[in-house]
Amino acid sequence: MAGQCEVCGKTKTFGHNVSFSKRRTNRDFRPNIQHKHVIINGVSQRLHICTRCLRTATKVARD
Repeated sequence: MAGQCEVCGKTKTFGHNVSFSKRRTNRDFRPNIQHKHVIINGVSQRLHICTRCLRTATKVARD
């Protein structure tokens, strides 16, 4: 499923748009999912990964 991070399982969440008159309408917050080749245990795999996990993975790989 493309709308879900395969690393952390993050999916869309729900909230409200709030207008100037404070009228609330429903909306959704979608995670920023990218299709990336990531090296896991020496094997390159193509993952649907959110940018937060991608940022953490590159941070861990640098150290």
